[in-house]
Amino acid sequence: MNRYIGNTSEDREQMLNDIGCDSIESLFEEIPNEVRLKGGLNIPDAQSEMELVKNIKALSCENYNLDDYICFLGAGVYDHFIPAVIDQLISRQEFYTSYTPYQPEISQGTLQSIFEYQTMISELTGLPVANASLYDGATSTAEAAIMACRSTRRSEILISSTVHPEVRKVLNTYAQFRNMSIIELKYEDGQTCSSDLKNKINGNTAAVIVQNPNFFGIVEDIADIKDIIHSNKSMLIVNSDPISLALLKSPGELGADIAVGEGQSLGNSLNFGGPYLGFMAVTEKMMRKMPGRIVGETVDKNGNRGFVLTLQTREQHIRREKATSNICSNQALNALIATIYLTIMGKEGLKEVANLCLQKSHYAYDQLIKTGKFSPVFSKPFFKEFVVKSNEHVKEVNDKLLKSKIIGGYKIEKDYLELKNGWLVAVTEKRTKKEIDELTRKAAE
Repeated sequence: MNRYIGNTSEDREQMLNDIGCDSIESLFEEIPNEVRLKGGLNIPDAQSEMELVKNIKALSCENYNLDDYICFLGAGVYDHFIPAVIDQLISRQEFYTSYTPYQPEISQGTLQSIFEYQTMISELTGLPVANASLYDGATSTAEAAIMACRSTRRSEILISSTVHPEVRKVLNTYAQFRNMSIIELKYEDGQTCSSDLKNKINGNTAAVIVQNPNFFGIVEDIADIKDIIHSNKSMLIVNSDPISLALLKSPGELGADIAVGEGQSLGNSLNFGGPYLGFMAVTEKMMRKMPGRIVGETVDKNGNRGFVLTLQTREQHIRREKATSNICSNQALNALIATIYLTIMGKEGLKEVANLCLQKSHYAYDQLIKTGKFSPVFSKPFFKEFVVKSNEHVKEVNDKLLKSKIIGGYKIEKDYLELKNGWLVAVTEKRTKKEIDELTRKAAE
């Protein structure tokens, strides 16, 4: 008997008798015989715990991991430093087992952690109301577009082609089933083209989505396009890297109606692609149209500080098909990680991280250009990522680097055919001068 399933033979027989079946096989009579599995599964035989651990470790060693490799790959997910205290705190059982608070006021600890998270996201984005429970930066962007369409009663979304390609794909998937039309804006020298925006914006445009810094790592000139958008009574949605907000003007300061983004860089490890968390902040006018949940602060009858689930407009158990959104999971653990990270770093610490990213990425850019093997692609300012053109195929450059245990940049022509041999390189605060110099030397060989 499987030691993780405690049902005895007598238990199984009793359950079968209660439902009127004479065997377990009879439970599957409705499945046609021709599609049933014949014989055993093609999996290894059972192993002892010692054998299993050894084999799993051997498999894991086949991955390129960031303990043994130096990483210059970004493209939406970044190798930032994660303080050791984060793993120590989130491994506590009360955090690991927390899920959607269906009886929220009983879960004061969960509500407080969400409240603190929302407060910090609000401060970062410069907008008064933030929520929780969005899966990642892509779905938060798609949810923002849906919210804009609902609010303006328009059905068209303009999105810059400098927004992350995967974010655009997710948005298009959502739009298929909501009668939304998605139109992409061209870019010019790595920034959203304002003249193309002027030509395409119209009376049915609900919102315009830009990413800042964008997928090329470039800082967008949002002041140049904000007035065009708002004069059309359309909404401005800004997708931001939260680390950059320690140095750059916040979406709120730039006039955004909705700020969204990927929160992975706030203390969450790369995790082979997830789980991550999407953040969202809006103006007070948009508060009741937000998906997810909003926690508020109050006092109980004795005057003690307490927390309540103020709004949960999307909950499937409240509004079902009329819900603002059908996102039903709770990213509280990932949001808690972000909260701990922001608390530990503080305003000055986060600013130092952002400044190190800025300085080190520009050093790496200059060193690569000096080799003569790489040339500039754009001339606009960038934050921690940049695109250079390689004299040889990017795959060859990355393969060469892997032999030296360096994970190279992203092959950007995969998404932008016009940027042949374009190499998107990310440099975070973790990269040392020695590592950057090694990247430059090996890439130029």
